[in-house]
Amino acid sequence: MSRRGKRPKHQRLLLAGAVLLLIVLGGLFWYRSHLGGILEQRFQQGLALRAAGDFAGAAEVLRNLQAEHPDGARAAEALLQAGTLLHQSLGRYQEALLAYLTLERDYAGAPQSATARVQVAELYKYRLDDQPRAISAYRRLLEEPRDDGERLQYEVADCYFRLNNFEQARIEFGNLLRDYPHSSLAAEVRFRIAVTYALEGEAENAMAAFREVAARWPQSPFAAEAHFGLAAALEERERLREALTILEELQGVYPNQQVLAQRILQLRGRIDKRSGR
Repeated sequence: MSRRGKRPKHQRLLLAGAVLLLIVLGGLFWYRSHLGGILEQRFQQGLALRAAGDFAGAAEVLRNLQAEHPDGARAAEALLQAGTLLHQSLGRYQEALLAYLTLERDYAGAPQSATARVQVAELYKYRLDDQPRAISAYRRLLEEPRDDGERLQYEVADCYFRLNNFEQARIEFGNLLRDYPHSSLAAEVRFRIAVTYALEGEAENAMAAFREVAARWPQSPFAAEAHFGLAAALEERERLREALTILEELQGVYPNQQVLAQRILQLRGRIDKRSGR
């Protein structure tokens, strides 16, 4: 080509830059137009790894998907699935908690956030043994319109019980019975109220509560436990023969016959010793 036909160098550079820009813009347009499909493929990859038993790999793929594309259509679900894997399959509870709390904070309006709030409470209570934070988490759930308020109120009471705050546990159990007078948990709740009295050494209140459970719910599995608890309270009050009679009536009924037999033997020994035998 003659010198006259060549483009000036600066024009060639401009042309090359324009072509490169068009290529980049075209690639960016293609990427954006196909991003939804790409992210869906990554999400499905995470689920496939979970199905194959590679829980750590699945959690990593799903967490990265949310972190890199927090506004993606699958972001909230990916984070929930990652948190569930970390929580239930891998036992990496602090990481699971972070995933759930991030979901609560960044996707408050998403349905996955409601699930995450429940999981936060469960983690605090059952995995991290942080009962005060569990109580706070359950109370926040109770402020929402929910269908499982009865169970959540039970969890609050049980948290206080685990903290050995038996007075507050009784209050919370009482609130459950007040708010849910036809609760299917009534026999258990009344039994646990009786146990709180027994643990605090309030034998008379404990006996009254145990008797109530046995009388009102005779077919409940807690009826036998209430008789057993009543016998223990009577023994504490040195009413040994009454206690022994109750225990003997539980033979063939109480679920743990070995423990029952040991208690009967010990109580008979106490009675014999008192009688000078």
